[in-house]
Order: sequence, then C-alpha cells, then structure tokens
Amino acid sequence: MDTKLQKSQRAWIHGDPRKVAYPTDSYGQFCGQHGTPNANKTLLFYFNILKCASPAVLIKLQCPTTQLCVSKCPDRFATYIDMQYSYRSNKSYWEYYRQFCKPGFNNPRKSVSEILRDEDCPSMIVPSRPFFQRCFPDFTTRNGILTVANKTTFKDGKGKTRNVTELRQAANGINGVLDGREVGMKIFEDYANSWHWILIGLVIAMLVSLVFILILRFTAGVLLWLIIFGVIGVIGYGIWHCYWEFSTLRGRPGADVTISDIGFQTDFRVYLQLSQTWLIFMIFLCITEAVIILMLIFLRNRVRIAIALLKEGSRAIGEIMSTLFYPIITFLLIAVCISYWAVTAVFLASSGESVYKVMPAQPKCIYANLTCDPNTFNKTNVTKVCPGSQCTFAFYGGESLYHRYILVLQICNVFVFLWLVNFAIALGQCTLAGAFASYYWALRKPADIPQYPLFSSFGRAIRYHTGSLAFGSLILATVQLIRIILEYLDHKLKGAENVFARFLLCCLKCCFWCLEHFIKFMNRNAYIMIAIYGKGFCTSAKEAFFLLMRNIVRVAVLDKVTDFLLFLGKVFIAGSVGVLAFFFFTRRIPFIQEEAPSLNYYWVPLLTVIFGSYLIAHGFFSVYAMCVDTLFLCFLEDAERNDGSEERPFYMTTSLKKILKKQNPIPY
Repeated sequence: MDTKLQKSQRAWIHGDPRKVAYPTDSYGQFCGQHGTPNANKTLLFYFNILKCASPAVLIKLQCPTTQLCVSKCPDRFATYIDMQYSYRSNKSYWEYYRQFCKPGFNNPRKSVSEILRDEDCPSMIVPSRPFFQRCFPDFTTRNGILTVANKTTFKDGKGKTRNVTELRQAANGINGVLDGREVGMKIFEDYANSWHWILIGLVIAMLVSLVFILILRFTAGVLLWLIIFGVIGVIGYGIWHCYWEFSTLRGRPGADVTISDIGFQTDFRVYLQLSQTWLIFMIFLCITEAVIILMLIFLRNRVRIAIALLKEGSRAIGEIMSTLFYPIITFLLIAVCISYWAVTAVFLASSGESVYKVMPAQPKCIYANLTCDPNTFNKTNVTKVCPGSQCTFAFYGGESLYHRYILVLQICNVFVFLWLVNFAIALGQCTLAGAFASYYWALRKPADIPQYPLFSSFGRAIRYHTGSLAFGSLILATVQLIRIILEYLDHKLKGAENVFARFLLCCLKCCFWCLEHFIKFMNRNAYIMIAIYGKGFCTSAKEAFFLLMRNIVRVAVLDKVTDFLLFLGKVFIAGSVGVLAFFFFTRRIPFIQEEAPSLNYYWVPLLTVIFGSYLIAHGFFSVYAMCVDTLFLCFLEDAERNDGSEERPFYMTTSLKKILKKQNPIPY
C-alpha cells in the first residue's frame, strides 16, 4: 500500500493545474490549452442553454447538454433548420454555423431529426458574450423590457417560439453577476487611477506609526492617565445621567411598574420608560466606578511599572530601529507558506482522472448520474431506455485507493500549512525577543548593547532553537486543526435536531478556543525564555509559566494596559490617515484639489487606505508589544535573581528602581 508521502508525491506528478485554469468540454478536453486542437478555442459553448434551467447546475457550470470549445461566442440568432434552408442559396450560412458543431462534422444535408438525436449541431444559437470563459446569452434591458439582440422572442429550432425570459431563467443569476462584473471593472479602474495615492497614504501611515512608537517614551504615562481619568469621567457622567432619568420618571404614572411586572418585551425602549431600569443602571455604574477607583488605589505601583516598561520599550526600539522592519521578513515567509499550500492544494484537487456521467434529457431516468464511457456510450442500453441522454464530462476524480485518500491529503496539507505559518511567527518572536533581551541585559545602555543585535538573534534562533520553535508550532497547529474540524462539523450539524450533539460541539469549540489562546500566550513567553537562556521548549515554557504565576497581578495589569494603549494607537493611526484620505479623495483640500483622481467610487481607495493603515500599524505595534513582553520577563527575572549588590547588580532602568525602591550600591 502506498504511504501518504508517496500519495502526496503522486499529486505533484499527476496533478494538473490546467484543470482549474481552463474550462473543460464534454469530452474532458481543455479549452484554450496550447499545443492542442483547442489552442485557439478558449470559450465553452453550450448546445442548448435552455437545459441549464437549474441554478445549482449553473453553479457547477455543468448541464445536461453537449459542451463544446469554440473560438468565439455566437453573435446572432439562428437555427439549424433556417441554416439548412439558406444553405441551398448561400454556403456562408453553413460556414458560420458549423463552428458551433462537433469537430469534424461537415454534413449540412443531414436531416434535422438525426442532428438533434446525435447532437452533432445545436438546434439553435443565440447572441452571447463570454463570461468566465463560457458563452452566456447577451442580455440587455430596454425600457424595462428584457431583450437579447433587441429581440424578446426567438425560435428554438424545434418548431417553437420562446421568450427571452426563458433564457434568463436558464441563466438564472448570471445577469446579476454580469452587473457585478461591471461594478468590478469600475473598482479596478478606480484602483488603476489611484494606486499611487494609496501608496502615499500607506507610507504616511508607516511614518505616523514609527513616530507614534518613538514618542511613546514621553507620552505613555500622559496617555494612559488621560485614558484612565477619561473612563472614570465617562462612568461618572453615566451615573449622573441615570440618576437624572430616575428622578424624572419617579412618580410619573406608569413609570413605577417593575420589570418583572411587564415581563419580556421585544421593544427594549419600553424598559427605558421605567424608573427601575435607570436605578439598575445607576447601581451597576456605581459599582463599576468603585471597583476601578479601588483598583487604581491598590494597584497604582503596578500601573506605574506598566507605564515605565512602555517607555522603556520605546527606548529599546529607538536603539534597535531595525526591529521595526522585521515584520517584512515574517510577511515574506508567510507568503511563501501560503503559496506552497495553495499550489499543493491545486495539484491535489486536479490529480484525478476524467469522470463522465449520464446526463438524462428526461427527469426520471434510472441511469441518471451514473458513470459512463463516452467511447462505448452509444452502444449501451442507456440511449434506448433514456432517449436523448448524453455521456458528458462531470469532474476529475477516481475510485482508486489514491483518489480515496485525496481528502486526507488535503487535510494533511492544511496541517502542514498551519505548522509552517506558526513556525514563521515563532521565528520572528524568538528573534525579536533575543534582540530586546540583549538591550535589557546591557548594564550600561547603550554602550554595552552588542553590534547588530537583530541579525545575531536571528542567527541564534536558526542555529540553536529551530527544534524548540518547531515543537511549539506543532502543538499550536494541532489545536488549530482540531478547531477547523469542529467548525466544519458545526456547519454540517446546523440543521440537525440532536440538541445534545450541538451543545457538546459548542462546548468543545469554546474549550479549544480557550486552549488555542492559552497556548499562544505560553508559546510567546516560552520563546522569550528560549531567546534569553537558550534552553529547550518544555523547560522554557515551565519556567515562564511559574515566573508569570508568581507575578500574576503585574502580568494582568501590564497585558491589559499594553493591549488597550496599542489598540488606541492603531485606531488613531488608521482613523487619522483615513480622515486625510477622505478629504483628499472627495476633493475637499483646496491646495491639492486638482491633484485628486476622478473616481467612480471614492470609498474604494478610502477603505483600502484605512485597512492598509491598520495593518501597517498592527505590524509596527506587534514589534512594540513583543518588546514590552520581553522587557517585562527580563524585569521579573532581574527582580528575582539580583539584589543590587556588586556581584548581582540590577539591570533595570532608574525609573523602575525608583518604583521598586531599589538601587545598585555602586553607580555605573
């Protein structure tokens, strides 16, 4: 039996991405493939588009009619009967019509009944235009009336006159997609006209992010205390407003009714007319205000430590500026991982063989959807039992052992993708941690900071810590894969009536979500300890865990303070650059009003700038967050292992020593 590795290799050997890139006719041949008779026939033509009436059929781009590769779509209404009649006087009618017949067929005198039976030629052609390399009717609307080539009716080639609305039903949804394509073209045009201004906006976001991080050493304390007192002030105003509403409603007729008396109401505005509601709000806000004030009183030293570490993180980045651009390396590594996963997935998906199935013309055919062989189909009993049936190409697959393992191989491919992505992120975290740790453990800053700390840390991570990083990434990737499988099962069980199974699945999803975030937190701190001491993953994770547990209050305060401050920074940068972009693209800045490009939708470049600015700020601030976390663990280690003596001096900064009321006996 083949091993999974051999099966994966077979996917690369037998996989064919052309099966995804090119449309396929009824015989499994690619349209537009170079080096084949269909090299110049890039479009797929449906013999009878009316048979594609089911929307599900069009989603799969398959329907029970012959599909043929053509070089261009029809540009006129015509039927085989009319062509045969006109052929007697003008041979050009046949020359045009024959390009939509089966290759090699050249008998315009063949009877119509035989043509329809053998499907040598389509009974009719309608004006069409290409969409996704397939020919669909060219719909237009004139005065609110749906037309095709300015006609509302057409002949179907079988003696009947049809309305173009039947074509619309057959191509249900395609016209909406075509309208969407027009919108897409306008969006593409907007990008083409404004891409250089978008780049300028993203460069501004990069510069603002850089400046914001550098000035945090001077503004971190002010910003944090402003935020804290701002929250206290907002809650205080909420308490006053609730008291005012309570006083106003108290004694008013109907306002003294309790919430339990009126029961559950879908219109929540009803509750706002009760004095009891505002009393509950006021009590809740008073408790929240009291908790915040008490926490500030008892945790003021922890908050001061958090502010000092935020300032120190800004100084560290100022000394090692190259760390701000390391996310580019992580981005490139992740891009390589995504490319490898996508290419492997395409090869796996396209490594099957051509599978043909019976497409019946009648709804009740016992042979429907059964596999068939197009070479021997006309000799089988299917054509007699189900007249008009066709043996057409369905998909790429197979019944061999290899084909049965393709789904397993796709899952393995996803797992490898998760593992590689997590490894790239882990490598970046360990590299940055090593660089910032070298800053902290320099007794005289910046004189004792080693040269090229980022490059040296990257070399150590690659040379000594690859196994530890891979092991931590493996654990995280396993949990993430389980979460993906649980999400898939939840999607499948949405319509199930088994309440217990859905409840159990929901509990599992919640547990593994918590587990994933806990592992991410522990991996991050384990990588910091690996970068500092060079120990293995398990030892580093254990030491980091117990170190953090011994300082759990400091950890909680620093984590929340840092996250909240950096989130505000991201929103500030994305918002400020977005406001500037809004005024520019809407031509509201007088001195550069004429420079603004002419756009169909100004929100296209605007949203791009806002989203891109947020991602850029996130990239810069992820380095800052890693810096603060590294300095924090170093600070905890420093406070526990050293006592300020000459043999074991403190490496922390003067501000941290003042907060802890400690100092080195000998000045350095």
